[in-house]
Amino acid sequence: MDKFLVAIFLVCLCTGVLGDTPANCTHEDLIGTWNFYVSEGGHDRTLDCSSPGKVMYVISMTFSGMNSIVTNSDGAVGTFNLIYNQGFEAVVGYRKYFAFFEWKTVDANHSTYWCDRTMYGQSHDVLGNDWACFTAVKQQKHLSGMLFERQNWKGNVVRNPAGSYDEELLKQPYVIKKKFVNQINKEQKSWVAQAYPELGKMSYGDVLKRSGYGNGPITRPNLPRKLKFVSNYVKARLPEAWDWRNVNGKDYVSPIRNQGSCGSCYAFASMAMLEARIRIMTNNTQTPVFSTQEVVSCGKYSQGCDGGFPYLIAGKYAQDFGVVEEHCYPYVGKDTPSCKPAVANCKRTYAAKYEYVGGYYGACTEELMMQDLVANGPVAVGIEVYEDFQLYESGIYHHVTELRSPLDGAFNPFELTNHAVLVVGFGADSKTGEKYWIVKNSWGEAWGEKGYVRIRRGTDEIAIESLAVQSFPIPQLQ
Repeated sequence: MDKFLVAIFLVCLCTGVLGDTPANCTHEDLIGTWNFYVSEGGHDRTLDCSSPGKVMYVISMTFSGMNSIVTNSDGAVGTFNLIYNQGFEAVVGYRKYFAFFEWKTVDANHSTYWCDRTMYGQSHDVLGNDWACFTAVKQQKHLSGMLFERQNWKGNVVRNPAGSYDEELLKQPYVIKKKFVNQINKEQKSWVAQAYPELGKMSYGDVLKRSGYGNGPITRPNLPRKLKFVSNYVKARLPEAWDWRNVNGKDYVSPIRNQGSCGSCYAFASMAMLEARIRIMTNNTQTPVFSTQEVVSCGKYSQGCDGGFPYLIAGKYAQDFGVVEEHCYPYVGKDTPSCKPAVANCKRTYAAKYEYVGGYYGACTEELMMQDLVANGPVAVGIEVYEDFQLYESGIYHHVTELRSPLDGAFNPFELTNHAVLVVGFGADSKTGEKYWIVKNSWGEAWGEKGYVRIRRGTDEIAIESLAVQSFPIPQLQ
């Protein structure tokens, strides 16, 4: 391996992941052949890939679109998943490989990202042992048919979300626009909006952060929507309505919580799914509430109060590192300078497996969500949050696309953001027949229908049927 490639490897691996990454890469960007440059193995899960060490070997991997298959140069065949639009995980040759696409800060307002190379990544065997670091670089075909690596990447320059607005303006109090609330309620009758007084106590920056500030719209890959099919027999057996808060008189969903102004929705949705599924698996003999702060402060696969993804937290982090209960690391709703639990050596709960509903990123459908929801328990989803969602009080929500918030002369930086929530059930309105999902939010009981929102079902409203994740936790031995 030449000195140039070694230099790329070290630069990539020494770049930190701070905040939601600006990368916006697609499934199509990942398709093709990549070289993986892997450092020395044999480490445990405490391995720090900011100092990866010498490259020990190079392995080639080819990602193909149909059914998300990956094949390495040793002939092993496995699967891969895009993680939102920011990275990927591949499982092949009895090993797992996870990395974010590379990016770097240009200045206070701009960043550059590349969809043909990665930041440092972590690799380990499927049992969670033998950890190593790696970086990956996509190969291109020469006219002769030979593969080669580009050496002059231009990258994609983007404006940072945090750099789009003046910091002083983001500190201004959030202005409750009653004219906008009245307009929403006048123009449609499916749901009711209200002006929440507590929003007026928050800054614009706080409201944006709790909504997923910086993530942007959910990427919908151009892929077949089904990996596995729901048979007519299964469809016929699906109930017309389901609610894990009341199954034969039992509530299997943990209490509503409030994330505050920290962008930790991904942690709350992830922990809420694990909590509910353990309640279901143990028939409520175990009712844990897991620590979201431990994920925010210690999670190696998230960006603290600046965001993260349920696939990585409820899935990969829970499997690789495990999660602890709330009393071990109580929620403070902010980034902390170090990872110091309140209680040492707490028991950890692990995930046996995790996956996107449908089998891979982009394969989710309404029917598959219903099937997995009934069979296995609540699922975590990503949704696109608009300003009108903040004002939801009751009813079946849909984004009022034809309306625009009147500024009334006030500063208004609100734009589309990305938020994580938990789907706990589904149903249909008895009068109108309008179908809906029952969704647990993390904005406290004072918001919505005692902390819940019903969202229109069957039309991929605010992308709720595009990005669903399920994880299978292992209950503690009693």
